[in-house]
Amino acid sequence: MISEADFRSEATAFLEEHSEPRVEEKFEWGKGSDRVGLLEEKTPEAELAEVRAAQGWKALEFDAGFGWITGPEEYGGRALPADYERAYRALAVRYAIPPQTAFGIGLGMVAPTILAHGIPEVKERYLRPLYRGEIVGCQLFSEPVAGSDLAGIQTAALRDGDEWILNGQKVWTSGAQFSDIGEIITRTSTDKPKHKGLTMFVVDMRAPGVEVRPLRQMTGGASFNEVFFTDVRVLDTHRLGDVDEGWTVALTTLMNERAAIGGGGLGVGGGVGLQRLREIALHFGRDEDPIVRQRLADIYIRLTVARYTSLRAMAKIQAGQLPGPEMSIAKLALTQNMQRTAQTLGELLGPRMIADTGEWGTFAWAEFVLGIPGVRVAGGTDEVMRNIVGERVLGLPKEPPGPAGR
Repeated sequence: MISEADFRSEATAFLEEHSEPRVEEKFEWGKGSDRVGLLEEKTPEAELAEVRAAQGWKALEFDAGFGWITGPEEYGGRALPADYERAYRALAVRYAIPPQTAFGIGLGMVAPTILAHGIPEVKERYLRPLYRGEIVGCQLFSEPVAGSDLAGIQTAALRDGDEWILNGQKVWTSGAQFSDIGEIITRTSTDKPKHKGLTMFVVDMRAPGVEVRPLRQMTGGASFNEVFFTDVRVLDTHRLGDVDEGWTVALTTLMNERAAIGGGGLGVGGGVGLQRLREIALHFGRDEDPIVRQRLADIYIRLTVARYTSLRAMAKIQAGQLPGPEMSIAKLALTQNMQRTAQTLGELLGPRMIADTGEWGTFAWAEFVLGIPGVRVAGGTDEVMRNIVGERVLGLPKEPPGPAGR
């Protein structure tokens, strides 16, 4: 096995040959771009161009041996320890690499689930192309009547020989508009307890009967979609796990999803940068206000603690262990830190945070504020995360069921 020192030298040579050093832009009031968003909204043309640029980089990275550093060699990985992956990421952030947001779901959720539950034929067919950037994956879980309660889904899969026929609707599907495959959870039995009648599949997003419709958000963008399935045929070989045992498979995806969101792997950050907040406080003469100073210190501490929690959880995943409830803690901390940041911004800026007065650096925050409710729902609502933490971390009894019909 290559030594870590030689690996670092190899990685540095690759990055220097194919990219430029990243120039960190210091925030200065009144200079540069002031717009702040959670998931930057783009035109379809700009979005597609970004995906193509990201795919070009992934191909270069993979062919050089840095696309799946910890993955099995038989599927294109390099089978190196997680320390090597961390070493490469630490080097890569210093270079101006095309944004990789398009691969967040495919590599953060879909690929790990295929690796854990797919048959060799499916692993061979999809893992290498996913990590090389040849295909993009999405996650098809939530439905109009089943958001965080995945056990209540209604999208049906009916067996027809060696195939399954899918009918139903999914919603809030990020990246479906440019995805090639999707990981979908379906109901295959109606006479069993809700958690026991589910089955997971890999579905071709270009197959006949698949229709993707964008959903406009209050931020003005449309990064989410609703997806309709009408008599869509899926080979039984593309089933992930056993029939009616899809809940176990779904848990693998959900824990990786919370790891990706909580760790910022989907392009969702835990804050807007303490320097920006500090400069705002200075600009508006609030830097000596003890309450403002305490709020800034509180945000800094909480962001730091959340970062360490995510790092510990990611180390567990890279060591081959199943993500645990700590990822629910990370996801909950993410949204709470966003809310604290927005509250502090509101106190500093007042109505100028969402009303365009023409003053630089004020209305820029509107997209950030309007995007927070969506992040509170994505990957499991705050309420669901609290239940998981309470039951699985603190050992509290389950929440009692509400009155009938509620």
